[in-house]
Amino acid sequence: MRFTQVLRNSFVAGLALLAPLVVTVVAMQFLVGWVTTLIDPVVQGTRLTQYTANIEAIAQALALLVIVGVIVVLGYLAQGRIGQRLFGWIDRGIGVVPLVSIIYSSVRQVADALMERSNRYRSVVMIEYPREGVYSLGFVTGDGPVEAEAVAGEDVYNVFLPNSPNPTGGHFLMVPRDEVHELDMSVRRGVRLLVTTGIAESAEEMAELRAEADLPQYSS
Repeated sequence: MRFTQVLRNSFVAGLALLAPLVVTVVAMQFLVGWVTTLIDPVVQGTRLTQYTANIEAIAQALALLVIVGVIVVLGYLAQGRIGQRLFGWIDRGIGVVPLVSIIYSSVRQVADALMERSNRYRSVVMIEYPREGVYSLGFVTGDGPVEAEAVAGEDVYNVFLPNSPNPTGGHFLMVPRDEVHELDMSVRRGVRLLVTTGIAESAEEMAELRAEADLPQYSS
């Protein structure tokens, strides 16, 4: 093997080894910088350094705990009747502001969809798709509309077929009830199967896979 070829192969191998590390370091720097810009105003506004012997790191940690606590409290209040009414007024108030309402409503819709997606699934099913003899994993979201049942001549289910490994996108199908095969499987396990492309089925396997591949947390 020629020297130039050995040099090129070694460079490619070294680049493949270092690239993930460099990207990870850059991403962590960006994340830390973003969190710091969020925390510093809280530290300065509350003057937490006075209570931490002027140790900035401890003051930032306390500020982060305060922010997390506020988020938890707001989330708890938003689930109650009074909180829903209060945040409903806030939504309507922001909705009358031009441009701001467009951005806010778009982000709010995405957040609500991600948070409530799994709660709206009725059951995990298999249907023959995209061809006979091949089955796809899906989630029943409800009974089909009367108009669709009139066309099909029988009861119809609304079925969402998620993509894998990104289950936030997929296909919506209206499937005759006798062609829907319900599985004795939780929605959480079904989402886990899709996210890991079938590699991990149990919570323990998912934890092992995440530790080995450094995968992020996925909630259902």
